[in-house]
Amino acid sequence: IPAIGMGTWITFNVGGDTQLVEQRTRVLKTFFDLGGTVVDGSPMYGSASDVVGEALDTLGAHDRIFAATKIWTRDESETRQADEQSRQRWGVQRFDLLQVHNLLGWQGHLESLKEMKAKGEVRYIGITTSHGRRHDQCERIMQEHDIDFVQLTYNITQRQAEERLLPLAQEKGIAVIANRPYDGGRLIKGLQRRHEVPGWAAEAFGCRTWADFLLKFIVSHPAVTCAIPATTRVDHVRENLAAAARPLPDPAFRARIADTIRSL
Repeated sequence: IPAIGMGTWITFNVGGDTQLVEQRTRVLKTFFDLGGTVVDGSPMYGSASDVVGEALDTLGAHDRIFAATKIWTRDESETRQADEQSRQRWGVQRFDLLQVHNLLGWQGHLESLKEMKAKGEVRYIGITTSHGRRHDQCERIMQEHDIDFVQLTYNITQRQAEERLLPLAQEKGIAVIANRPYDGGRLIKGLQRRHEVPGWAAEAFGCRTWADFLLKFIVSHPAVTCAIPATTRVDHVRENLAAAARPLPDPAFRARIADTIRSL
């Protein structure tokens, strides 16, 4: 799958506002046209699932998406019901990836997801966490259970996952989705207001935007499969997807990128 995906938290939760739904549809059209596939959602994200579903219908893009959502219910017997509700909202026949959202009811949900995968009702299964929480529990699940994906927070200022989870994912062959690549937008907005992208980054990697700079750091980690920035703007989609273009920084340049951010 492509290294840059699309998050929908907050940005696609626009209710029934026709103008905003049309604008989000343009965002997804640009995303797909530029080769993006991974769209990540959750029932927790309000109307985002419905907005994605409407956009997919409008664009006729059901065959262009790697559809990833989450199971988010305390009732561990409702895994399949939650999947059915989400499939109806997205308008997909099955999800490419179902993840247990923030480990809520993970034991029962994960067993059901394993059964669903064996029956071909979902392609891949996984777990999620965010904000650096519950890494110990994630580590145990990754060690003890056969999962395909783990989603976690990883960005240039939140690197706790480098200690154990990313090396373990490499060892176990578990794909990694990095959420909150801009720390909910605070990181990139602060940089854009106060600083210019370093000239050496443009020379070495063609980085001319902070989006490129920050995302290249994330996706250049050998354990990371995909980062999922969220946006409401077509121009930002273009900036985000440009980050997957090579060259990507090697370990020495990754260290330089991190040092640069620490110094700002």
